[in-house]
Amino acid sequence: MNTHKALLAALLVPLGATLAVAPAASAATPPAPAAASASAVAAAPAGPEEAAAAAFRSPEAALGRVAHPLRTTEPRGGLGDLRPFGRMVGDARVVGLGEATHSSHEFFTVKHRVFRYLVEEKGFRAFALEAPWSTGLRIDAYLLRGEGDLKQIMDEEFQGDYRWWNNAEYRDLLQWMRAYNVKHPKDPVRFVGDDSGFAGAELYDEVNAYAAAARPELAPRLTELYRGLRPATDAETYVNDYLSKPMAERKELAERTGRAVDLLKQRPGTGADADAHAWAVQHATAIHQMTTLYAFDLDDPQGITDAMLHRDRIMAENVAWWQQRTGDKIALAAHNGHIALRTYVPGTYPKVQGDFLREQLGGGYLSVGLTFDRGSFNAFGQDGGVHRFTVGPAAPGTTEHTLDRVRYRDFVVDLRNAPAAARAWLAAPRTVKNIGATYPGIADAPQIRLAESHDVVIHLQRVEAARMLQ
Repeated sequence: MNTHKALLAALLVPLGATLAVAPAASAATPPAPAAASASAVAAAPAGPEEAAAAAFRSPEAALGRVAHPLRTTEPRGGLGDLRPFGRMVGDARVVGLGEATHSSHEFFTVKHRVFRYLVEEKGFRAFALEAPWSTGLRIDAYLLRGEGDLKQIMDEEFQGDYRWWNNAEYRDLLQWMRAYNVKHPKDPVRFVGDDSGFAGAELYDEVNAYAAAARPELAPRLTELYRGLRPATDAETYVNDYLSKPMAERKELAERTGRAVDLLKQRPGTGADADAHAWAVQHATAIHQMTTLYAFDLDDPQGITDAMLHRDRIMAENVAWWQQRTGDKIALAAHNGHIALRTYVPGTYPKVQGDFLREQLGGGYLSVGLTFDRGSFNAFGQDGGVHRFTVGPAAPGTTEHTLDRVRYRDFVVDLRNAPAAARAWLAAPRTVKNIGATYPGIADAPQIRLAESHDVVIHLQRVEAARMLQ
């Protein structure tokens, strides 16, 4: 990418943060034995009974009493071990599934496995991803009707900073969803792209087709308002070229797309049904979301912060719109920092998608953070290229260090029902891994209160880098 690369990395994926992990180690580095916490050493009870009581009161022991082990992180096979997770989901209509890195195999496969369970046992029917709305429409058409070639779709749609989704693990998930729909054509699963970093040609075509059929008097006006906006290149080239435009031109384009939305909102066309009108307005809104995102002053730190607030708000609005319009229960995949109930990095992300969704849906939204102790991931390096990085066991005092001392290797735990011995630990701010698009990224490690950030945590001892397809 060109000189806009650092900016796009901030806009299209969470800022890459390397947060208080142990020094990088090779993939062959053996796991280090768990060390006693400093507080336990300093206040070690004298007798065996007192030692046992103290261990019982430790947060890792308390969490171990309510944690549920995962049989596997792979998507195939029985799902019986996820029944406790199903009880945690309850009546939630949107379940946010996070990730501590953007490109680790187990984070993707666990999401696949959890989504399969939610579909088969909890009636979920949509998978939402941190990808453009237009990308979602194209993948959804493949899932529903077999339109297009999956490899070509993924290669063309998952470009630039969305390249992390062009991996074998998500290909496997999409193939499973397509196979499910072939078997259940009257009750299909759907795909939603909730992000705003690109507005593909499909959106302009859908809006223009609606206007031509339902409100032909608007067609010439929409053509003028969208002049020069419909993409004629690949997504990465389009966005780079768009960000090269002067700020005044970007603001004028955002004003034009806003007028297009207002025109469409006025009334449905003669003979048009309410559903077709609602979808046309939403597609026009997605175009406006992109132009508005890029109309912020991105040379100003405050402008970037404002853009991030805008982005998380509209990602939440798109998910909520789909859920309310279709009635589908949705599994939402994004970085932990987006699906959290409270921001990880207040200075850059004042309010995040999960916080907005909790406001809109109340208890209908469940936040599930995915953490790990050690392992590897793909990310941009300081040279701008994609590399595989490895980190060793989490340092004492960090969130992951304690989670990895829970009795199970991989597990799920409901933080809302944590025993008293764990509540103080969950309520205190502690460092957490938050590795985004670039490694190393933000210098300062965020301190988060786990109980305020997520309802549920899935912790994995080790992860490996995902298999990128390009």
